[in-house]
Amino acid sequence: MADMSEQGAGVGVTGTPVDCVDGVALDEAVEFTSGLIRIDTTNRGGGDCRERPAAEYVAERLAAIGLEPALLERTPGRTNVVARIAGTDPTAPALLVHGHLDVVPAEAADWSVDPFSGEVRDGVVWGRGAVDMKNMDAMVLAVVRAWARAGVRPRRDIVIAYTADEEDSAIDGSGFLADHHPELFEGCTEGISESGAFTVHAAPGQALYPIAAGERGTAWLKLTATGTAGHGSKPNRANAVSRLAAAVARIGEHDWPVRLTDTVTACITELAALQGMSVNPRAPEFQLDQILNKLGPAGALVEATVRNSANPTMLSAGYKLNVIPGTATAYVDGRMLPGGEAEFIATLDELTGPDVHWEFHHREVALEAPVDGRTYGILRESVEAFDPEGHVVPFCMAGGTDAKQFSRLGITGYGFSPLKLPPGFDYWSLFHGVDERVPVDALHFGVRVLDRALRAL
Repeated sequence: MADMSEQGAGVGVTGTPVDCVDGVALDEAVEFTSGLIRIDTTNRGGGDCRERPAAEYVAERLAAIGLEPALLERTPGRTNVVARIAGTDPTAPALLVHGHLDVVPAEAADWSVDPFSGEVRDGVVWGRGAVDMKNMDAMVLAVVRAWARAGVRPRRDIVIAYTADEEDSAIDGSGFLADHHPELFEGCTEGISESGAFTVHAAPGQALYPIAAGERGTAWLKLTATGTAGHGSKPNRANAVSRLAAAVARIGEHDWPVRLTDTVTACITELAALQGMSVNPRAPEFQLDQILNKLGPAGALVEATVRNSANPTMLSAGYKLNVIPGTATAYVDGRMLPGGEAEFIATLDELTGPDVHWEFHHREVALEAPVDGRTYGILRESVEAFDPEGHVVPFCMAGGTDAKQFSRLGITGYGFSPLKLPPGFDYWSLFHGVDERVPVDALHFGVRVLDRALRAL
């Protein structure tokens, strides 16, 4: 591919050609989203998933433009794809662009359409993965194929990774790649992926584009209570089920204290400014609940990330109604703020008490990325170039992504999967939800924004 500086496209404020996306790329973004949805990559956990057909789908389309995608597996059928696009500046650090190929289960009876039909109807693509995250997978694929047709290259090397197993433990996906194939990501200092830069209509006429610059850490817990087994008709003060139930109740009812990270502080400050308020979240007199009420729907961007959390999700005990078991187990979905791990551990020790043992079933780090540097600035400008009336703000994800595993390689991650959505389109509710879908126009917007951002970065 030729150096993009040889092209005749207009140049924007970042020095990037304004647009090299053609009609083919726009059509392919829709075609690839639909095509990937039709490949059922349901991840039920515990290894019950097969991403290989989807991996072969994207690898074939990358190879068709002269790239050399590597297909990598820890477990047969759990396939990852990695390819590198050479940039024009060999001294520049590389950029990672990654997306996962697996999806969560979908109950067809609950849906208006077959969740794996990939149906395109009334300007909308329907199906499991339309939001999380085969839409982004498809947009990236469409962008790099547009570059090949236009004969342009990005400034820095771009490593594209399509991963397995993000919807479970990532042990077969990004964790496997980071631990066993770090050489494929040599030089990568930053990465972009899912869950950011899509429209949130916080108020009439106010379109927000939250870019993720942080993630809470994952703390999936297993609790085990022990006691004295015996007959269900006899008094038992060492009942494992009772001990476990009491600990689970304490965890579920615990009121975690507010802890504002740098990303959340920046988000609150910018959201308040958009409503004409000047606030200092670090001030002793700052009242979070009062500000959240004034922010209205925009407050949803921060309310789940102002504290640690722990939600009981699973219970298991016993084998017969009239037998008191000697052990009982429970699982808790915990999430830790950046810098909040020590508090989380100490609190769980206190809440579980002496009769219940707890351990990390799955654990991943919390993340935070700068929002005052070049990278975030380019991501912001790329969105605002195509929606000048939109307002980009930083936010912290309540959950997590593959950026956690890639952070082991020193890669700073941002959530940036741009979509321009119409008012009333509740994108948040479609993550893992029923009737998951994405507008065709939103995909077209995303392709243009990604093209601009990836070449400018």
